Amino acid sequence: MGYHVIDPADLEPEPDRPSEMRYISEAAGMERMGLRLYRVEPGEEIPLSGLHYHDEQEEVFYVLEGTLSVETPTKTYHVERGQFFVAEPEHPHRAHNAPDADGDARVLGMGAPPQSDGHSVES
Repeated sequence: MGYHVIDPADLEPEPDRPSEMRYISEAAGMERMGLRLYRVEPGEEIPLSGLHYHDEQEEVFYVLEGTLSVETPTKTYHVERGQFFVAEPEHPHRAHNAPDADGDARVLGMGAPPQSDGHSVES
């Protein structure tokens, strides 16, 4: 793998996502961890739509700007700038920027192993 300096502004956002997402890990050729940068407008979700869980992936969101709301079956967490939210495998969650938010949220998302194993949870 070596070393990489990656400017997210040089990466195209991934198509067909509910918010702007740039794959840092893909640009670096990382194989053991997924790393993404999100810009989430009020009312948008990341990275999947709706309440979901992962079989094996540990997922972490670090809020760079704004506030990220994370809904779980029992509570909605409000994750402020400088805070982390951790979702362990098999624990349903839905990350989004509240519709009434004052502005965009910028969030660094990390997951290991880097799998797209999200399963929707019926409401």
